[in-house]
Amino acid sequence: MISKKTPKETQKKSGQKGKEKEKESYTAKDIYVLKGLEPVRKRPGMYIGSTGQDGLHHLIWECVDNSLDEAIAGYCRNIEVYLLPGNRIKTVDDGRGIPVDKHPQTKKSALETVMTTLHAGAKFGGKAYQVAGGLHGVGVSVVCALSKYMRVEVCRGKVKYSQEYSRGEVKTKLKKEGSCSGTGTTIIFEPDPEIFKSVEFSLKKILKHLRQQAYLTPKTNITVYDERSQPSFSYSFYFEGGLKSYIKYLLGGAKPRHQNTFYVKGERDGVLVEVALQYAKEMECFEQGFANNIFTGEGGMHITGFRMALTRTLNDYARKNGYLKEKDENLSGNDVREGLVAVISVKIKEPQFEGQTKARLGNPEAKVAVDAVFSDGFSRFLDKNPQDAKSIIESCLLSARARKAAKAARTTVLRKGILEGLSLPGKLADCSSKKPEESELYIVEGDSAGGSGKMGRDRRFQAILPLKGKILNVERARLDRILSSQEIKALIIALGTAISQDFDIKKLRYHRIIIMTDADVDGAHIRTLLLTLFFRYFKEVIERGYLYIAQPPLYKIQFGKRVEYAYTEADKEEIVSSIVAQRKTRKTNGQEPSSPEGKEKTQQISIQRYKGLGEMNPQELWETTMNPENRILLKVTIEDAQEADHIFDILMGKEVFPRKKFIQAHAKKVKNLDI
Repeated sequence: MISKKTPKETQKKSGQKGKEKEKESYTAKDIYVLKGLEPVRKRPGMYIGSTGQDGLHHLIWECVDNSLDEAIAGYCRNIEVYLLPGNRIKTVDDGRGIPVDKHPQTKKSALETVMTTLHAGAKFGGKAYQVAGGLHGVGVSVVCALSKYMRVEVCRGKVKYSQEYSRGEVKTKLKKEGSCSGTGTTIIFEPDPEIFKSVEFSLKKILKHLRQQAYLTPKTNITVYDERSQPSFSYSFYFEGGLKSYIKYLLGGAKPRHQNTFYVKGERDGVLVEVALQYAKEMECFEQGFANNIFTGEGGMHITGFRMALTRTLNDYARKNGYLKEKDENLSGNDVREGLVAVISVKIKEPQFEGQTKARLGNPEAKVAVDAVFSDGFSRFLDKNPQDAKSIIESCLLSARARKAAKAARTTVLRKGILEGLSLPGKLADCSSKKPEESELYIVEGDSAGGSGKMGRDRRFQAILPLKGKILNVERARLDRILSSQEIKALIIALGTAISQDFDIKKLRYHRIIIMTDADVDGAHIRTLLLTLFFRYFKEVIERGYLYIAQPPLYKIQFGKRVEYAYTEADKEEIVSSIVAQRKTRKTNGQEPSSPEGKEKTQQISIQRYKGLGEMNPQELWETTMNPENRILLKVTIEDAQEADHIFDILMGKEVFPRKKFIQAHAKKVKNLDI
């Protein structure tokens, strides 16, 4: 029923709304001022990036950064990190110790000021530290704010001091606890479970980060102790060689293209620059940048300066020494970076990081300094080591030729698609929906599984693309050869995004791309080849969360009219145990006669092991693997892109030794190996 209002009624109603608005006034008293460390607890993501695993471990990095600053300044030689029971962390250093005397501005001890005040620290004045990682001045106070429990112990002037905090507030006064030898700071903290999604620390993540720091801070001993279970574990890092040692570690078992590792250290306009590099066979570009020992995962001005200088210097050398003729075009940035393993580290007095998590360096002077120091040092290196220079230049020229060939092949593929009206491959059974956000593409193994998938799917939103056999291993092939593969070409056209420089994620035709292969060794190999293809050439598909792996069942278990599917061995055991328990109950209640002596408990239970998707009829495939209400999908993610890149190089590249070494090192950790 629709009711009509008279003008007076409307006016009356309007007047009532006006009075309500007056009551909801917005005045000064409505402005809430957060005090002390409240802003950190209110918006933790602004200070540590997230409340997930990265943010949780960022608390450790902030504490260790302070110790590393002492080491860089020459006052600390030993740093220890303990993983304690109850999700507690303890960091210990033998630096000068945080001052404990009264602060002239806050009238509190310097220790309490540092622990409970944002933007408070010796790094702002420029006298105590020439360079430091935690120059935002919020580091350890943020740890204090986001910890359920925190205790700091300081050893200065042969006296041990301590103070405790909780959620950014002081819980005990600063007190003397007796005498001590030497100097240093100990911090113990327990992350607040009210803030973080999980408070469980990853030993692997900690070791990786601290290994980096040990390479970047030569002659500093960093030891990790895991005391969460017995027997306890300890691991120490100590490197004399600094960045040159780090390059050797990053290369792993890969073969270097030249004998000598390049290294330069220099200073320009107050910016200290260190660069080390080596070219390797069968590796993608692997660059790591650091500013004041902070890993800048998103690069920044120091990386820009390095890349500019690298391209210019190699082109200059190639022309001067006849590798490039007058008519030849210059080597591109991609040409000179293929196979490159490089570490670029700068120490700068006032770094401008984008965000507290320091993912990108913004200082323009860093670009100028790196360009100057690196180009000068690298030019001398090439002149002094002509054999190394020849190997590097020839590698870059090979990359340039491959790039041109790939461009020609890519143009041919795209031109052919245009002439055919961008027709989709004939083997693709497309869905009727044209909306990417609701469309799915199943990439399946073989025509048999493809046939079952086509018959069992929901045609409205599910498309099926069967692939014949194992696709080309793209880790071992250049783009021109990749584009000659009919199976890969069909997949590229089906996705709609094109590839390489022409890739456009906006043209992706499906927002769920599901790899569906058999649960055997061949199926796992095909899945790995497809993952390699997506990681190398369609990485944004993974980054946006569009790539999945289907989980078809391993077993069909039938008992009478009861039919269930087991996706793992554990599922199978649980289902069989449930059936056996059900039979026992029925026997006890007199509903089923007892089995003769010696007969197995699982008699009459039918267990079918699926070797391939083609063994399922269309209805079974739909119910178990394709029905959104029942299916299990694993989303493919990239937690650490550089680490993933390195692993793909090892496992899928041409070099056998690195793969053999990796398998030997990780053999005991393998799970779910299908034999």
